[in-house]
Amino acid sequence: MRYLPLLFALSALYGQNPSAPDGATKADWPSYGGTPLAWRYSALDQVNASNVKKLAPAWMLQTGDYDQGLQSTPIVVDGVLYLSTTHAQVFAADAVTGKVLWHYKYPVPRNASGNIQNRGVAVGAGKVFVATFDSYLVAIDQKTGREAWKVAVNDARQCGCNITAAPLLVKDKVVVGSAGGDSAFRGYITAFDAKTGHLAWRFYTIPGTGEKGNETWKGDSWRFGGGATWMTGSFDPSLNLIYWGTGNAASDMYANNRFSGVGEGANLYTSSVVALDADTGKIKWHYQEIPKDVWDYDSAYECLLIDREVKGRMRKLLVHINKSGYTWVLDRTNGELIGVYPVVEFHTWLTGMTEDGKILGRHEPVEDKPTLICPGPAGGKSWNQVAYSPRTGLMYTPVIETCSNSIAREQEAVEGRGFLGGSWSTDPPPGESIHSHIDAYDPVTGKRQWSVRYPDLMLASMLATAGDLVFTGDPDGNFFALDARTGSKLWNFQTGAGHRGSAVSYSVNGRQYIATPTGWGSIAGNGLGRAATEGPAPRGGSALIVFALPEDVK
Repeated sequence: MRYLPLLFALSALYGQNPSAPDGATKADWPSYGGTPLAWRYSALDQVNASNVKKLAPAWMLQTGDYDQGLQSTPIVVDGVLYLSTTHAQVFAADAVTGKVLWHYKYPVPRNASGNIQNRGVAVGAGKVFVATFDSYLVAIDQKTGREAWKVAVNDARQCGCNITAAPLLVKDKVVVGSAGGDSAFRGYITAFDAKTGHLAWRFYTIPGTGEKGNETWKGDSWRFGGGATWMTGSFDPSLNLIYWGTGNAASDMYANNRFSGVGEGANLYTSSVVALDADTGKIKWHYQEIPKDVWDYDSAYECLLIDREVKGRMRKLLVHINKSGYTWVLDRTNGELIGVYPVVEFHTWLTGMTEDGKILGRHEPVEDKPTLICPGPAGGKSWNQVAYSPRTGLMYTPVIETCSNSIAREQEAVEGRGFLGGSWSTDPPPGESIHSHIDAYDPVTGKRQWSVRYPDLMLASMLATAGDLVFTGDPDGNFFALDARTGSKLWNFQTGAGHRGSAVSYSVNGRQYIATPTGWGSIAGNGLGRAATEGPAPRGGSALIVFALPEDVK
């Protein structure tokens, strides 16, 4: 009984029904991953496997901001949908009709260029929070759309960094990461007071002089060592811990100038998962997945938080996939490794991995000589999120199969400038074509239940629902639903633009809606383009399309 107050507090905070699992959403979609547990699972079941074929468009919103497509995740709270665009414009719309209630336009800096992307907002404390490509965090009044406060997170002109991810609201704080790990840059995670914008704490992903872990860096290489935190983290209120994935070490492919060979791990805390105290930002534990990363295998992706039985004992778990195409299962109370398994079919960067997570047979880029490595820096998985269904017990994972001829080169660090330490191409796996597959895995054991192959690169997030459906979209504009238990395609709608964002589900007045962003973009999307198949490039755009069953369908 002592857990009931926490359950109902979570329900009030994140818009859930207490009868739904903690990680599920109900009427609202209140956070980037659905809830801070990052399941991307809706407990709504009005739309289900028996009637999904009748799903039809209910309304559409054209944003007019077409640069880099629409990579955002809509947020829905109390019948209002909030959506951000590439240039940090924010729309508030009636979630039933699509009528725009207000539209916030962030002023575009004169020198805006490069990696301009935006993947979503956070909503709470009476505000809508959006981070910007020139490294500001903006709080907008939730009712009026007027700017409440604005704070500089960093000097983008100096650091060569920006913010591309949605903020994470944690109690009375709003937490943001940072992009820029392919530049000479030192990554961090920052928390601000949600009411005032005052700095609460900052955690640097690379320890400075005198801090534990700094010995794993050679000389002063830590000053520009990467470790960007360019996607959104997770939060477990029962442990008061924030979990965040960190990016690659810099320079990306050349490690001789940064690898000290001292200490436990290499180039901490890059290519890791870190657990931070939500109140202070102090590190509680870390797990480094890729010590001495020379493949650009970011670990910056989502942290899926689930409770599952392991060997007859209930464990609080964290499931995490990084660019290498491997999945790590950790005890989220202390960082203990539970298991590790691949989701990619082609993984030549190593010969294997021990039960305790040690990499065997590292196949590294060679200086000034092309070396074929799978996966390539595009990753075996991109930033588009997995989904987890407590009904099926399965994790739904978008996987891409590409390789790269990678070349390492020595490079001097210049603050804020590109710091790749080499170059690479995009190539097919040996004897194969570039392709994708969507898989259903037991997230703990790694047993694959089903797999569906696609000729295109699937770079949109997954959405699972209690109707035993999994929704996602492809580069050709198809938005579709799969049977969550078999992978069979049950429904398809041609939206007219490629899919690179994250679909959500919500309900208003008892009617369930499925909303998907459309519009192809991002560095990975544009760089890979039509690498998988011949034909025209995926279509850009920037529109949100919202679907529902006809009013007379139950």
